[in-house]
Amino acid sequence: MLPDGLPEVHADGRRSAASAQRNIDAILDLLESHAPKGGRALEIASGTGQHISRFADALRSIDWYPSEADHDKFLSIEAWRRHANCANLNAPLHLDASALPWPAELGRFDLIVLVNLLHLISEEETDRVLRGVSSALKPGGRFVLYGPFSRAGRLTSAGDEMFHAQLQAQDPDIGYKDDGWIRTRAAEYGLGVWQVTKMPANNIAFVFRTAI
Repeated sequence: MLPDGLPEVHADGRRSAASAQRNIDAILDLLESHAPKGGRALEIASGTGQHISRFADALRSIDWYPSEADHDKFLSIEAWRRHANCANLNAPLHLDASALPWPAELGRFDLIVLVNLLHLISEEETDRVLRGVSSALKPGGRFVLYGPFSRAGRLTSAGDEMFHAQLQAQDPDIGYKDDGWIRTRAAEYGLGVWQVTKMPANNIAFVFRTAI
């Protein structure tokens, strides 16, 4: 077993992160309840590609598009795409979701999924991500956001306190975002809260919808 921060590298180029493997079933359960019946879905910051290959395999009526800002991660995403062998899983798109405006050629989506990114970027960058998501969703589109958050200004576990402190020691502009702040900023951009779900390891999943 490799340390949590070091992904396992398979012979075919796939990289497997332990954290992604732990949360994938819980996120997929949520998507199976809230994803549209068809259409286009974008994953922001696909990382290794583990998540989206599983989502595409389970939800085959949706066309899935992985994306990444880091071209170096495309090799693993492509390797997972080959491994999944799903006709509805497309080649990775280059997207820095915190850079506005998002490229017009991306088109618009029925579903956007974002897992474990916001605690790694600043509030300013997070705000731009939410604006980008709102601009790229179709009317009635859904945005599933998963990760660790503070609740009403408080960190609610010793593990969260330690992780947040570690992040801020690296960069004081990053760290946990507050659930109330996320709701407020999302609402400013027309993303209404549909459901908030407690997830494993003290994480939260928000499901937002745009107006029809």
